[in-house]
Amino acid sequence: MMDEKELVKSIEGGESEKLELKPSLSQINEIVEAISGMANAKGGRIVIGVSKSGKVTGIEIGKDTVERLSNKIVNNMEPKVYPKISVSNIGRENVIVIEVKEAISKPILAFGRPFKRVGKSTMRISKDEYERMILEKKEIYWDGQICEETNLKDIDWKFVGEFFIPLYEKVSRKKLVGTPKELLESLRCIRNGRPTNGGILLFGRNPQKFFLNSYIAAARYKGNAEGTERLDYREFEGNLFMQIDETDKYIKEHAAIMSRLLPYRVEREDIPEYGFFSIRELVTNAVCHRDYSNQHTKVIIKMFSDRIGFYNPGSLPEEITPQNITEKQFSRNPVIAKVLAKVKFIEELGEGWNKIIKEHKEHPLKPKMPKIKADKTSVLVTLFSSKEKFEIGVEFSDRQIKAIDYVKSYGKITNHEYKNINRVTKKTATRDLQDLAGRGVLLRVGRTGKGVHYILNPNFKGDIRGHKGTL
Repeated sequence: MMDEKELVKSIEGGESEKLELKPSLSQINEIVEAISGMANAKGGRIVIGVSKSGKVTGIEIGKDTVERLSNKIVNNMEPKVYPKISVSNIGRENVIVIEVKEAISKPILAFGRPFKRVGKSTMRISKDEYERMILEKKEIYWDGQICEETNLKDIDWKFVGEFFIPLYEKVSRKKLVGTPKELLESLRCIRNGRPTNGGILLFGRNPQKFFLNSYIAAARYKGNAEGTERLDYREFEGNLFMQIDETDKYIKEHAAIMSRLLPYRVEREDIPEYGFFSIRELVTNAVCHRDYSNQHTKVIIKMFSDRIGFYNPGSLPEEITPQNITEKQFSRNPVIAKVLAKVKFIEELGEGWNKIIKEHKEHPLKPKMPKIKADKTSVLVTLFSSKEKFEIGVEFSDRQIKAIDYVKSYGKITNHEYKNINRVTKKTATRDLQDLAGRGVLLRVGRTGKGVHYILNPNFKGDIRGHKGTL
């Protein structure tokens, strides 16, 4: 219920561009047209039960009055509009108040016709103006539309100044001319003095406040099927830059790495089971190209013993298929894509997939090529592990064999326990344990700190003591 004093004060000012007074619901068609006009302008308020002169006549409120009014509005407007409808009191009289917000996607039609608010009148939009609005609508993608209920205070200006601008200047090799606000306006992250959807996702203080499922969910499984034990689950929130960096770091921390000696080098060469460029590019693609207008789901990444699946809400465009994705490019969110490309978070000119393919072809262990599966609502990209090839000709140290025997006896081993049984430093213990996890002998359990420990990998089939020599 609206505050009576505020309501009376607005009525005393008389009808205006943002206020319409109606004595009764008998003028329901005019009320619907006024909603169209206000939605196509700057929003406004309609008060029913007050005459044009401002006299409060009241209105009789039945059991289903508000519901029938709401249905009349929704059923006769396109796109659908859901204004806030409430019953308020002025003295002893009941009035109905309809609050209309400015529409993001214009024009809004009432009974198949567009209207606009001019002064205190609701007028039909001309054919030429209507066609212009349609053209403008087609030119604005979802991430370029103004984000409802936001203002410039919802932008994380500290992040813009301390992270984005220095990176922007470093990549562009140019010193920023102008204010941070002007930079974000040029990138279409601010429009008409308010953040756009893309602006909030990229630079918002709390993007999830406005887009609940705009985060990445990541899970690790013990085996190669979803029914197996889940080792870990994480949710990465914040702006898109934070999500990309933290998710990329998380996946790489849990990816296996094999070390090998080469005859012409003193130090060992580390070979990851997955291409590290491919991991980051697919994480970035997921947040860049997902369908954010669908907030019923989220980006999901699942790590199994033999693969990683990147699930992304939003289908491929009709002209793009898994077969021609390296030849064509598209961007569902061009504002987001442009900003990420400006600071090299994503490859420009659609070169990302070409580089993913190139990385797989040049990987020393020749992993299976990525698989793309797409339907009408989502895209699933799968990277395949090369870990099964780690077992060939790998040498284990006496320390590592002692640790494996320890795990067989006690079920698990921590960094501290490894230090004690081998009398080595914490750094050496960490390196040795990560090496065993990288070769697929052990599985790391836990995130960070004292909770981290290692268990035997049930999928490892090698003869540990029999592995001698180097690749």
